[in-house]
Amino acid sequence: MFMIGLTGGIGSGKSTVAELFAEQGTPVIDTDAIARELTAPGNAALDAIRAAFGEAVILADGSLDRAALRRRVFSDTGARHQLEAILHPRIRQVVEHTLAALNAPYVVIVIPLLVETGAYRDMLDRILVVDCPEDVQIARVMARSGLTSEEVTAILKAQSERATRLACADDVILNTASREALRDQIATLHRRYLDFSTIQPS
Repeated sequence: MFMIGLTGGIGSGKSTVAELFAEQGTPVIDTDAIARELTAPGNAALDAIRAAFGEAVILADGSLDRAALRRRVFSDTGARHQLEAILHPRIRQVVEHTLAALNAPYVVIVIPLLVETGAYRDMLDRILVVDCPEDVQIARVMARSGLTSEEVTAILKAQSERATRLACADDVILNTASREALRDQIATLHRRYLDFSTIQPS
C-alpha cells in the first residue's frame, strides 16, 4: 500500500485536508487523534504523563489538562522530548496495527511533527506538506483555541521553519483560499497517488 505522510505547521489546515482526502474514499490515520485516545482517562499513557509531569497537568476529573501540558512542553524542550518519548512509541504501535487491517491503493497518515522528529519516514513513500503564511497560521489558531499571539508564536518556534518543512516535501498544498480550492488540489493529488500506487518497482 502506497503511504503518504501529511504534515504542516499548526493552523496550516491539516485536519481539513485529511477530511477532504477521506471524502475521496482514502483511509486516513491521524496520529493526533490517536494521541488524544491514548491520553484519555484509564489509559497507560495518561498514567505515564501524570508520573512524569505531576498533578499540574491533570484536571479535577482525572482527565488530561491539555492546555497546561501544552504550555509546559512548548516552553521547555526537555519536557517536550519527555512527552514524545511517552507518546510516540505507543502511537506508532497503533498506526502499524491500523495499517495491517487496511486494504486500499494508498493511505494518508497525518503526522504533525514528521519533519521535526523524522518519525515514520521509514514507511512513507511521499511527504505532503500543507502550507500557508505564518500570519495566517497564528490568526487561525487564535480564532479556534483562544490562545494568545505569544502562545501561538511559542508553538511555532518549537516547530520546523516553513522553509525547512517545504524542503522536505514531495508535494505541497497551499491552503490560503476556499475549501473548494483545497478540494481541487486534493482531487489532483488523489489521481496522482492512485497512479503511483499502481506502479510496481522494476
